[in-house]
Amino acid sequence: MTETDAEAADRHRAKMAKRKEVQDNEVAAKTIEKGLVIVNTGAGKGKSTAAFGLALRMLGHDRKVAIVQFIKGAWGTGERNVLEKFGPLVEWHTMGEGFTWETQDKARDIAACTRAWQTACALMARPDISLVVLDELNIALRYHYIEAETVLAALVLRQPNQHVVITGRNAPQALIDAADLVTEMTLVKHHFAAGVKAQAGIEF
Repeated sequence: MTETDAEAADRHRAKMAKRKEVQDNEVAAKTIEKGLVIVNTGAGKGKSTAAFGLALRMLGHDRKVAIVQFIKGAWGTGERNVLEKFGPLVEWHTMGEGFTWETQDKARDIAACTRAWQTACALMARPDISLVVLDELNIALRYHYIEAETVLAALVLRQPNQHVVITGRNAPQALIDAADLVTEMTLVKHHFAAGVKAQAGIEF
């Protein structure tokens, strides 16, 4: 016996009603509201891009965001151009001087990261900032320009409802363990391998 369109529709509707009930119950059971530590790591592209997308979402709720860039510094970016148009809702601090292979000066790199970290700590102490993006902090941690223990201690002391996003490859395990949300970007294919150069609107 062939199922009629009406019977198929009824079966689908009943199935989705059960699914909705399960989803609604699961959502209702979540009652904690707190500031999150979010880590975007991995070899794939999109770690900073995802963080800036979250900043845009926060701005959509008229909440203030702050960005500290630990390594990047040489290039102007489209994200900065557009986010700074939100005026006083956005603070952007580009504190790096380029990637480590560009400066070739460890003491200079450490000094730049130290200044960036001091700025980050000042921002995390402010109750008016809802989201702090610490862009490429994981790179500074990887090279021990800043120690993970120092970062973890500051995260504990930040404003209780403040969200912090940390980006960069090779997030240390201690940070992953302490975070509320960790996403690893997996590299499957990258156009650089085919000789395609960095392009405005894609890489910066």
